[in-house]
Amino acid sequence: MTASIFTRLPRQRATHIAVMLGLASAAICQAATAADVLVVTDSLHPVQAPAGVRVIELDQAARIEAELAVNLPADPVRATAIVQQRLREGGQDLQRRIARAYQDVADAWGLGLTKLPAVVVDRCYVI
Repeated sequence: MTASIFTRLPRQRATHIAVMLGLASAAICQAATAADVLVVTDSLHPVQAPAGVRVIELDQAARIEAELAVNLPADPVRATAIVQQRLREGGQDLQRRIARAYQDVADAWGLGLTKLPAVVVDRCYVI
């Protein structure tokens, strides 16, 4: 019966409802116990999560790489030098963003998620 409700709704709306239901169930669980809540998504499926909920955006690393690659010349030697300069100028903050983005991908992969967006409570896939 639930599947028929979701098939009648546009895909994006159904996804939004599913994520909200997952977050609502996570909030209820969190009220009862200290649950570890995680939302895994990408830029094509934006999610607004409540405070205290960790959100992993799987394409964050690719977006950082795209930032570093903006307006690079065709010459690989010059392009390499420019990217290295951008990495130096970004400093520790950029290094942390890159490390976090790739760690997030590894964490999501370790959970065995197959669809996005996904809500995970206490390392158990919910939606």
